[in-house]
Amino acid sequence: MLVLPQLVLLHAASPAAADLAQPSIVSTNPVDNTPHVLDGTVWTVAVVGDTVVVGGAFTRVQDSARKVTYARRNIFAYGLRDGAIRSFAPQVDGAVYALAAGPSNTVYVGGVFKTVNRVAQRGLTRLSVANGARISSFIAKINWGDVRAMAISANRLYVGGTFSAINGRARVGLARLSIANGAVDLGFDPKLSAPGIPRTRVEHFDISPDGRKLVAVGALLRANGHDRTQIAMYDVSGAAAVVTGWYTDVYKQRCMAGFDTYLRQVKFSPDGQYLVVVATGRAASPTSMCDSAARFEATGDGAHSPTWVQRTGGDSLYAVAVTGPAVYVGGHQRYLDNPHGTDTGGPGPGAVSRPGIGALDPATGRALPWNPTRSRGVGVRVFLAVPGGLIVGSDTTSLGREYHGRIGMFPLS
Repeated sequence: MLVLPQLVLLHAASPAAADLAQPSIVSTNPVDNTPHVLDGTVWTVAVVGDTVVVGGAFTRVQDSARKVTYARRNIFAYGLRDGAIRSFAPQVDGAVYALAAGPSNTVYVGGVFKTVNRVAQRGLTRLSVANGARISSFIAKINWGDVRAMAISANRLYVGGTFSAINGRARVGLARLSIANGAVDLGFDPKLSAPGIPRTRVEHFDISPDGRKLVAVGALLRANGHDRTQIAMYDVSGAAAVVTGWYTDVYKQRCMAGFDTYLRQVKFSPDGQYLVVVATGRAASPTSMCDSAARFEATGDGAHSPTWVQRTGGDSLYAVAVTGPAVYVGGHQRYLDNPHGTDTGGPGPGAVSRPGIGALDPATGRALPWNPTRSRGVGVRVFLAVPGGLIVGSDTTSLGREYHGRIGMFPLS
């Protein structure tokens, strides 16, 4: 049982921006003062100053002592240091999938909602963290679908999801907006497409620490006219979205029928030298990329093969964090180091038990000894590295062998 130590405040963080470098692997013992989400799923987390904003699909939250229950629909906030639930309680009528910390104590919100504080604003909004008020000058809205990932870089807001237009401007799956008013950047058009797939979708994206590269994963096959199956990298340092020469064909492999994409998250390393992709797919073999985590070097042009592949043996991975000492992975996996295992036949030789959460050696991809465990459920949906540790959001209530309702934090030792 741990109490959260005094922290250096984090001024801006988002699950769709390169993770914070940390000096060591986090403890296996979660802090005790995080609140609890009593139903649904936590999908996303952002930190604004000393406030943690949590988004997802839920209706009730409870203080860390499990004595007071609050009505909070799809979004709430608590103190990073003390865990106290804040009065922040905007009315958002649909699930929140993405958050990004904004300037002036605000947070950008993306999801599948249609109204915010009873005002029509589909899929995108900006809120005051102080009181939950909608920032009326930010007028961005999507045409349909959802927003699944967000990040701010160089004072511009990047958003990804299943939309095909924002503010009436055609933008399929990925766009760049003004952080002030949500206006679409007219010079920036990634031109993603997926011929033969019903809906092009950016499942997740990340931006390199220097702000020059953006890598997107999802239901995509073409990027600005280039063949890019499930993953594409752009140079976003200038006015346009320029497809780089970096690519990989390893995700042209098929998994179980029915997946328009089996990639779920991607993260750059804190130094920007490599990236890690996690995947589902409901299939397992020593050569398949389904149900795996894989490291790719981020530098150079041309075809890239993975530096290493970590296979679960047929269980999905949904979330990843890359902090330097470790690559954290989460899903509903039972095992890691399990290339010869199967979903029905049990673990293969050399497999190690890592239920629902684990850590990998960044150099080799092998499982590290870190093994806090969590109740598996569907899986971890978000990691966020902060100066004091690692925040975890999911759909279950056991983390590190303790009760933690869908949100918890492992501190740095």
